[in-house]
Amino acid sequence: MSNQLSDRINNLVPSATLEMAAKARELRAEGKDIIGLSLGEPDFKTPDYIREAAIQAINDGYNSYTPVDGYVELKDAIITKFKRDNDIDYDRSQIVVSTGAKQSLYNVAQACLNKGDEVILPCPYWVSYSDIVKLTGGVPIEVATSIENDFKMTPEQLEAAITPKTKMLWYSSPCNPSGSIYSKEELRALADVLQKHPQIIVVSDEIYEHINYGVTEHASMAGFEDMYNRTVTINGVAKAFAMTGWRIGYIGAPTYIARACNKLQGQVTSGANCIAQRAVITALLESPSRVQYMVDEFQNRRKLILELLNNIPGFKCNEPQGAFYVYPDISAFFGKTLNGMQINNASDFAMYLLEEANVATVTGDAFGNGNSIRISYAASVDEIKEAISRIASAVS
Repeated sequence: MSNQLSDRINNLVPSATLEMAAKARELRAEGKDIIGLSLGEPDFKTPDYIREAAIQAINDGYNSYTPVDGYVELKDAIITKFKRDNDIDYDRSQIVVSTGAKQSLYNVAQACLNKGDEVILPCPYWVSYSDIVKLTGGVPIEVATSIENDFKMTPEQLEAAITPKTKMLWYSSPCNPSGSIYSKEELRALADVLQKHPQIIVVSDEIYEHINYGVTEHASMAGFEDMYNRTVTINGVAKAFAMTGWRIGYIGAPTYIARACNKLQGQVTSGANCIAQRAVITALLESPSRVQYMVDEFQNRRKLILELLNNIPGFKCNEPQGAFYVYPDISAFFGKTLNGMQINNASDFAMYLLEEANVATVTGDAFGNGNSIRISYAASVDEIKEAISRIASAVS
């Protein structure tokens, strides 16, 4: 009965990360021993001090509808966080709290894009960017990058991608899926290009900000005075605080964009969960050093998984500087037959690993870069060792 559905939904591509996770669950239900390295979800519990704040909120009687754009106390905590961590000054009118950073991104797209507007997406990009843009009638413009350049777009590439229809630039740093981080100098070089095109709004997705391994210091586009009034900074608590299920994201933005997002959200979901908001106040006001133990463990796992993958012929890896993914180039397997299965692209390869090695990864095709797969190391050391051992056996 798809003819009863809208063209909009029929043309929408399911999230590849969620789709692979669902396939892994189905295979587990059939009794197969699947190791899931597809979802971007920390395998830690939410820290006790945050959980205790949630319990206190319940005991204090928080159960009512919340303001559409978030509790004032949470907005003030976000303002404090932006100043402390990013040296960016926002006021309450510039902050909107949403049900996850994904909703924050969706709100911004719906608020800013008209049919035919172009949005530049450096590849690889987070899996939902392209379809969020398409849902508005916007046109994603993919800019290819390479593993040799750590999957980062150059100023020359940005300039070449800009047309009279360009409305926005979206990127994440640290990047999902590559783990790459744009340095302050690299962002400044992109900002210099954008100075010649004042109509372009920048969306800087910084959800992995605190999962940084210390080589490249985090920098924000909105930290540049000449970019502040045209940059939307996206952030949230899912990754660094192990709060994926709490569903709280937020923006710092020019007031006119924040008000537009608030207007839209008021007709869609209204305010985010009251208990989660109270817990996030505590999460943001405490020092980020309180979650450093998770970052340290992710760094150890990064070292392990890179050592293991670099011993597999055909896998080409760079060293990600943040997040908790590796994004190896596996194009050496294209055109080959592995145990009777023809490998033509990254999607074939990811499906082969699921069916032959019982390891769930995500095809790079979903991220706009078809030569790679994304492997999450948000898993135990034992799971990582076993998964890479299975992969090595499957491709040998």
